[in-house]
Amino acid sequence: MPKEEKNDIELIRTWTLPSAATLGSSVRAKGILLEIRARLPTPSKKSLILDAGTLVLAMSANAKPKFQAAVGMVSSGMKDIENFPVIPREIQDILTIKPSERHRWLADGRLPSAGTRTVRLAGRARKITFHVFDPRVVEDLLDRGVVDQWREEDAMAASENRRRAAYKAKLTRLLKKRSDSASSPQAGLEGATANLADWEEFSRDGLLR
Repeated sequence: MPKEEKNDIELIRTWTLPSAATLGSSVRAKGILLEIRARLPTPSKKSLILDAGTLVLAMSANAKPKFQAAVGMVSSGMKDIENFPVIPREIQDILTIKPSERHRWLADGRLPSAGTRTVRLAGRARKITFHVFDPRVVEDLLDRGVVDQWREEDAMAASENRRRAAYKAKLTRLLKKRSDSASSPQAGLEGATANLADWEEFSRDGLLR
């Protein structure tokens, strides 16, 4: 802002964002700013900024009616900021997770959705729809530190899936080898069943079902 405009600013009001609303996330704080700005008239939007966890509304002295109207809107919006839905980029910052983890845990139900939101991309006709999350649920997940536990569970599941895949690949190779040397596909399968040493292990692990 030019120096002469700065000197003209005399009307200032601030609101501190509580940690219960930001959940310790600067991305969440920026999201709250954008939510509050969306409630203001277009001419007043840029007058509201975020400075070190505090919303700052600043206007020139000759804009007192507009300033007072904006103060009322911001104050009204601040009453409910702790319940603003958490959007994808915010939950990723709060829980320190990757987009791929968010998608996977949302799909398997570990990360419950609080609904969806549809927005139009700035300057474009196309709209996008995405899941949002309950801030109290996100806070609970953060407090319980479940992310590390989920990652361990995923690593164990991936290891088990690789083991099963290796067993199945080994079985397929052995059956194909014996089938190729038999007089018919059926005879080859029966021979493989009779002579495959690991057959019972495959069956016990449920790999043949």
